[in-house]
Amino acid sequence: MSRDITLGATYLGHDRTRFLVWAPFLKQVEVHIVGPREQIIPLDKNSRGYWEKTTDGITSESQYFYRLDGDSEYPDPASRFQPQGVHGPSQVVDTHFSWEDERWSGLPLQDYIIYELHTGTFTPEGTFDAIIGYLDGLKELGITAIELMPVAQFSGNRNWGYDGVYPYAVQYSYGGPDGLKRLVNTCHRKGLAVVLDVVYNHLGPEGNYLANFGPYFTDRYHTPWGTAINFDGAYSDEVRRFFIENALYWITEFHIDALRLDALHAILDISAHTFIQELAASVHEQVEKLHRHIFLIGESTANDSRLVRVQETGGYGLDAQWNDDFHHALHVLLTGEKTGYYEDFGTVRQMAKAYREGFVYSGEYSPYRKHQHGTSSIDIPAHRFVVFSQNHDQVGNRARSDRLSQIVSFGSLKLAAGVVILSPFLPLVFMGEEYGETAPFPYFVSHSVPDLIEAVRKGRREEFSAFEWQGEIPDPQDEATFFTARLNCELRNKEQHRVLYDFYRELIRLRKENPVLASLNKDNMEVEGDENNKMLYVRRWKENREVAILYNFNDNAVKLHQPIPAGEWHKILDSNDAQWLGDGDIVPDKINYTGEIDLTMEPKSFVLLEKES
Repeated sequence: MSRDITLGATYLGHDRTRFLVWAPFLKQVEVHIVGPREQIIPLDKNSRGYWEKTTDGITSESQYFYRLDGDSEYPDPASRFQPQGVHGPSQVVDTHFSWEDERWSGLPLQDYIIYELHTGTFTPEGTFDAIIGYLDGLKELGITAIELMPVAQFSGNRNWGYDGVYPYAVQYSYGGPDGLKRLVNTCHRKGLAVVLDVVYNHLGPEGNYLANFGPYFTDRYHTPWGTAINFDGAYSDEVRRFFIENALYWITEFHIDALRLDALHAILDISAHTFIQELAASVHEQVEKLHRHIFLIGESTANDSRLVRVQETGGYGLDAQWNDDFHHALHVLLTGEKTGYYEDFGTVRQMAKAYREGFVYSGEYSPYRKHQHGTSSIDIPAHRFVVFSQNHDQVGNRARSDRLSQIVSFGSLKLAAGVVILSPFLPLVFMGEEYGETAPFPYFVSHSVPDLIEAVRKGRREEFSAFEWQGEIPDPQDEATFFTARLNCELRNKEQHRVLYDFYRELIRLRKENPVLASLNKDNMEVEGDENNKMLYVRRWKENREVAILYNFNDNAVKLHQPIPAGEWHKILDSNDAQWLGDGDIVPDKINYTGEIDLTMEPKSFVLLEKES
């Protein structure tokens, strides 16, 4: 996948710039410099359909369009900056930046404790620079990596980010490329990794001019968002190059530590060597050159363990993937919801399987899908799964976009935190979850085309029909919908919100400092689900250290007679203790268990025990 020159406008210094764009069917491509001094620069075409020219007199502030066949003008598909939005000119960017992370080599994947955030709503300012002021607080919480929802240029100034149409251009309203570099640079100086969410399964609807340049799309497949990207048809080599070079761009120029690959199940590709495999191989080849820890984390609803298997055995070669099954099993136990895809879940046995293996559906029949679903993940290492009780999808794709804090008890919030953070998998915390943020996270857009705006409204209503949610959903186009999603970080210092924050911090501390919990090993673990009592028993060990975690999903107190192996145990943490606003110290601090013991677990609570050596 190596190329001598990169796509787009590359500023070479001394007012010298090289342009490269792929447009195989056009007869003429020119660069129209619209500022600061207007000029027309004809490009030369090579045998692969690329148009190129290196020219003098082009500063790093120059703005331009590509003029196609002497007629229509469009921004650069590989634009590095769109200061006037998706319909405006592209801008040449001087990539020089004074990095201060020379000693940063990244973190091992096993050390990732991820905090997912949306740049536009995480702070009142909605910028990269504003996030910097909150990094020390995230470090105090115990977070080791922040994950940014997509930052590629989208239409308007408010969007989840999955409607990006310029994959290389950093959203202007967030602070542009220099703003992102400042954030990454500061994160690395503070010991935080940065994960960036990227979208290679589709482009957004407004400002998407790729088809005017070449066969980037195919009508042989369709995705939930429209025409599919051409990853396996004629001319697909150059389409792949466009997106693979984008991945290399983020990890090289912006020093990004991991890429979260959105909705891989929607990338339709029947090649013998798929786009995802080629992407993984190219990124890992670049990792060897950069001498840093860099990872690819996939998101997919397919429960396909091949994503994280090595390519030598027929896998795709990614480093980790999100596990929706873990979330769904936990969510239904906490809420009792059974509509939509939650129809497939609801038993403690499923939660136990998620803990023990990863995927709940590994070939079983799915009532929701009406067919067998998934593959086995029993042999996949625990650190290759990212788990969560909330994320942008699972909160935002609800009719009212309500968080767990709005639909379950305080005890259930603590229970959810324990299930996720004390698991052997990589935990993800969705922004504000750690203190029980009450602001919703609705889907929002800022398109400018009336028909498109109405289509988005209609699509959201239809998407929720399977869940049988009642009432009108928030209008995605209304600016007020966006404002409701902004965090109220001051809540962290109030009453039970502060207690929940301290609880999360203590869980993360225990995960890091207790050698058993810090060992992400599914092999050194036993998990049992008690369906009658709605109890989940987890026993984990490392060498001569052993812990037991008893999770009660019951709405009532449960008396247990043989909950743990024989021996002397002491309590490390009880979610029902008074310091965590529970009912009191019902579970004793020390348990000498030699045969049978009566132990009472309060509703929606858990206790972490450690065996005396």
